[in-house]
Amino acid sequence: MGYDEPGRGESVDRDRSGPATTVVPEPPCAAEPGPDRIAVHVAWEVVLAGAVGVLGLLLWLQDPQALRGEGLRELLVGVVGLGLIALAAGLSLRTAAPNLAIGPAAVAAALHFAEQGDRGLTEAVVPAVVTAALGGLVLAMFVALLHVPAWAASLAAAAGLVVYIERRQVPVLVQAHYDPRHSAFQLFAGFLAVAVLGGLFGAIRSVRGLVGRFRPVEDPARRRGVVAALVTGGALVGSTVLAMLAGVLLAANGADRVVPEPGLDWTALGVGMALLGGTSAFGRRGGVSGTMLVVVLAGLFFAYVDAVGHEISRWAVAGPALAVGLVVTRMVETYGRTRAVTEEGVEPGPGGDPTTSSGWTLPGPGTGTYGSAWPPVLPARSTDDPVDPWGRWDGGRDRWRGDRR
Repeated sequence: MGYDEPGRGESVDRDRSGPATTVVPEPPCAAEPGPDRIAVHVAWEVVLAGAVGVLGLLLWLQDPQALRGEGLRELLVGVVGLGLIALAAGLSLRTAAPNLAIGPAAVAAALHFAEQGDRGLTEAVVPAVVTAALGGLVLAMFVALLHVPAWAASLAAAAGLVVYIERRQVPVLVQAHYDPRHSAFQLFAGFLAVAVLGGLFGAIRSVRGLVGRFRPVEDPARRRGVVAALVTGGALVGSTVLAMLAGVLLAANGADRVVPEPGLDWTALGVGMALLGGTSAFGRRGGVSGTMLVVVLAGLFFAYVDAVGHEISRWAVAGPALAVGLVVTRMVETYGRTRAVTEEGVEPGPGGDPTTSSGWTLPGPGTGTYGSAWPPVLPARSTDDPVDPWGRWDGGRDRWRGDRR
């Protein structure tokens, strides 16, 4: 509809002598119209499932003991630890607020658990959870209240954690008595439930629109509202806590010592696994079971490399994962967009973005409600004195008065 109603979604600045000169578009909508297309995620997850099957077969042929007994339990706990790192990265990515401090947070938690684990699991983990939650809350306040890029704020947080880690010059012996391998199957089942159910929950249209509110549409420095700030802040707190739990599991999984390292390789690996699983680097979009499949694939790969007697750096795995993950992001954004956006004939909103159309547009010059031609400006007023059309009545009234006299 082309009604010229400035009060319905757009504000118009008009001068006194002409038409509208400036059109200020309304704030972008919170979510794109219509449901996302999930077929691209399903197709990619089928490919990932095939890769998991092939790598599992190779590991079985190389070292069958790695997939049975104690070897299987240690593998499952390692997969859960990797999974928590990937979930932490994916949670922050889905809200368009990547948390780059998850790797240093995991290493700091592992060092804390190695030093305090002999006091008991509760006494060692609970203070770490509280500290991680408070640290994530401070990070969320910087990102949400100041509305600054999350990657920059979390990088500052990562620098502070690296300072804490580098206070130790030598590896720390693990003094804990907790062995997660005794409950490996329960931990793995819990991770599968959280990953798959979270993916299904995130596939709901309203949920995707909610978690993607922080995703920039027009001006990235423009505030996205209170709801977006709360959702993004909760995601940053949750990702920090998940990274802390991952560090505890990885330290307790049969390791005899924890090396004080910056942990940025864990961050790169976690973000790479999340992207490779189908989570968009732009936020909002993500798959259902892609993260779970990628985590299992990574666990099998590290086990296979260990079985053949080689060592590989996490950077060597994170680099290709990030590169391929960015290709997956482009694929997801291209073929996973809403049908309303990809259909032809959809009018773009302000700034050329069809996702921000308010449904009310200003007609162009010379266009009326039904396509009729309207003059762009009012006709200029004449400066000459106009002829009084009522003068003849005044004259008639004077004659009537003269007759009476």
